[in-house]
This record gives sequence, C-alpha cells and structure tokens, in this order.
Amino acid sequence: MMHGAVLSHSRSQNFLEAYCFSLGMDTSLRSQVLVLGSLFLVLLSPSCFAGILKTCQFDAIYQLGDSISDTGNLIREDPLSPFARLPYGQTFFKNATGRCSNGLLMIDYIALSAGIPFLEPYLNSDALFTRGRGVNFAVAGSTALPVETLAENNVLAPVTNSSLSRQLDWMFSYFNGICRDEEDCVKKLKTALFMVGEIGGNDYNYALFQGKTFDEVRSMIPKVIQAIKDAVARVVGYGATRVIVPGNFPIGCLPIYLSGFQSSDSTAYDRFHCLKGLNNLAIHHNKLLKHAIKELRKDLPNAIIVYGDYYNAYQKLLRKVELLGFDTKSTQKACCGIGGDYDFSLTRMCGAPGVPVCSNPDQYVSWDGVHLTQKAYKFMAGWLIHHIYPQLQCRA
Repeated sequence: MMHGAVLSHSRSQNFLEAYCFSLGMDTSLRSQVLVLGSLFLVLLSPSCFAGILKTCQFDAIYQLGDSISDTGNLIREDPLSPFARLPYGQTFFKNATGRCSNGLLMIDYIALSAGIPFLEPYLNSDALFTRGRGVNFAVAGSTALPVETLAENNVLAPVTNSSLSRQLDWMFSYFNGICRDEEDCVKKLKTALFMVGEIGGNDYNYALFQGKTFDEVRSMIPKVIQAIKDAVARVVGYGATRVIVPGNFPIGCLPIYLSGFQSSDSTAYDRFHCLKGLNNLAIHHNKLLKHAIKELRKDLPNAIIVYGDYYNAYQKLLRKVELLGFDTKSTQKACCGIGGDYDFSLTRMCGAPGVPVCSNPDQYVSWDGVHLTQKAYKFMAGWLIHHIYPQLQCRA
C-alpha cells in the first residue's frame, strides 16, 4: 500500500521493473520518470539487480580489505574480539560470524548477485576452498600501509598486524597452492572477480583518534593510495582480469566521528548533518584513488579496473532514508551502542556488557557507530552493482 493505493503483485512488479529499467536510462530520460522513481523507490532493493553479475560468469571472488568486508578472519586471529559474539550476526546468521554488522555485508550481496556462495575467511582452517567459491583475505581493523610504516609516523594499529601487504602474501600462498605454474594461474584467475578494498580508512581512523591533525592525515593519503595502487598491480600480475577498487565512505557521517569531533559550529555540518572537514578527507582520498585507477588502466590495458563508489552509494542512501524505511530520527545513531547524541561511546562499544541493541535494526543505517546495518549494506550493494556492472564489460 502506497499513498492509500493498493497495488496488485503484477502491477507492483511492473512498476519495479520499470524503475529498475529507468536506472539505466540517460539523464534526460531519467528525468521523465522521476515521479515514478520516487513513488516506487521504496520497492528498490538488490532484487532489481539480483543475479545480474551471473552474466559475468565469475567462478570465484577474491576479497582484500578491512572490516567493511571481513567475513571472519579477525576472529580467527583474536577469538576474544567482540565481533566473535552476539549481537554481531544476530539478524541473518543468528550467530556471530566475524562480520562487523548485524547480518550481511556488501560483499555478501555481490556474491549473491554473482551466484557465488558467501566467501569463507582465509584463516578458517575448516573451510572448503574450492573453485566456484573464492576466498576472503580481508581483516577487520587492517590498514593499507604496513603497521611498521604507520609506527614510524607515530600511529599505532591496535587491532591487527594483517595489513594489505600481508593479505597479498596470503593470496600469493593460496594461489601457489591451486596453480601448477604462472600460466595455469592466469588461466584460472581470468574468470574471477577481485575486490581490492575498501582499505585505507583505518589508517586515517587510527591517526585521527590518536591526535593527528587533518593536515597530517591529509599528508598520509598519497602513501595510502600508492599502497592500494601497488596491490592492484600485484593482483593483476597474479592473473586478475577484473578488479573493483572501492573508495572511502563519507566518514563524517559516521557516529564514531560525529561523537569524537562534535562541533558547536553549525557550519561544520552539511545538510545530512555530516562533518564537512572529515568528508573532505574522504573526498580527497577518493579523488587520488580515481586518478590512480586511470594510471593503472594505462599501465595494465589487459585488465578491467573499476572504481567502486562507496561514497556516493552511502550518500544516495542518506538522500532516500525515509523512502527506504529508515527512521529519520535515528539516521546517525548507532543501533547497538550507548551514550551522547549518537548512541555511541568509544569506552562502551557494541558487544560490551550492558550496551543495548535497538529493537529494529532495519530502521537504522549505523549498526555499531562504525559499521552499517545489513539493510544499509543491502541498498548500497544494489546501487553499486548497478553502477559497476556496465563497466565490467560482461557479456550476457
């Protein structure tokens, strides 16, 4: 029921299909269906694009990154991590899997769209790693720069030593185990999708919360981008032919930052009540990353390298929170958390004794003040799949 009108299933499906189709139109045509898109955006979900990546015929996905995509590596390194126990995983899995959310992550929705089972974490010794699945090397809390490099700049990486370079070493070891030689690896990996990131956010998180100024963090960005660029070149050297390189979120919209850098100056905030200064750091990171991808495309013409626009996927979500069924009063509050204006405290985070969980996570964008809810990831994934798919140059 919408605006008092009752739609039959077939009519609803037709409208949904029309809206999904309109997403692929050019700007002038899209404007003609703006009203239709607004009325039925509430129906929009990854189901618009469910299975669309199957046309790419990927037989595996290999993921590098941090907590945005970790499906269980950190909890193998640190079984005492809060991500190893409820309420993490409570919505989908009814149990903690090491995912930093109440349920599925964007990589899970990407795998579903590609027809590939959820990625097992590399450090899960009980996992069956076979072709047609893929492997997740991402570790929550990891950094793009080696922890030793960060330490030289007086930045401590407190969660894990498994930075991007170590994950790449794991990947190399894994491929050595499944490939007879370099030629065999190239043959096997040409039908795989590689996700290099999101990574780098923690480099900035740690620096900022350890007292570094915005200018000091800004000076780190070129080094972080170089580490990501080198990682992409390395996976292409292994045999990757399709690589997605996601950018950073608008970090000034996250409760952890809204709490830690709260300002009495109303001009410090944008129309979404996000902190402009922090978002500008993310924008600069993404700008340099997109430039690096352009250079990589020139240097590696046989690989398709695609930018994953996490920033605009998140902002798209914020623009449509009410239509998508989120509680507009809780857009920037943590579902699992306590304290202050944003239900978040660094000293009493989600999973700590006595920290409450909201009754309906589907009404929240933020799960624990740092990571998003399954529902938020679901809609971001749908938007991303739509934007990434044409650039992957798959053939139906």
